[in-house]
Amino acid sequence: MGFIKMVIGLPLIVVIAVFAFVNNDMATFSLWPFGMEITLSLSVAIVFLVVFGYIIGKLDSWLSYAPLRRALRAQQKQNKKLSKEQQELAGKVESLKGDLETAKAKIEPPVEYLRPENKKTSLKDKFSNLFKRKEKPKDDFWCL
Repeated sequence: MGFIKMVIGLPLIVVIAVFAFVNNDMATFSLWPFGMEITLSLSVAIVFLVVFGYIIGKLDSWLSYAPLRRALRAQQKQNKKLSKEQQELAGKVESLKGDLETAKAKIEPPVEYLRPENKKTSLKDKFSNLFKRKEKPKDDFWCL
């Protein structure tokens, strides 16, 4: 963006400077509401008006972005607040994880979970057991 400004701005400044210094005639300017008249060179008047217009344009641009800068400051303030809150919550989560680990270490699993017949079976084992033939118990009186 700076290169484009330079490519456009530099020739424009050169043209304005050449135009201003070629017109060296004296001119009389009347300041109407105040009733004053000023006589000065046209080159000085042209340079003064260009600089004055530049300053007015920069001031207008700065004032038009004031609401955006205010919203940006408010958003940055809220971001800092939320970041601080997130760090506090992350610390609480870490302490709760530590408490959970110590509580798990203190609790012994019940004895029935330690038996091999009560162990959890995987989905693959459940699926393979679905099609297996079940054996009938031999010690049952009613089974033939």
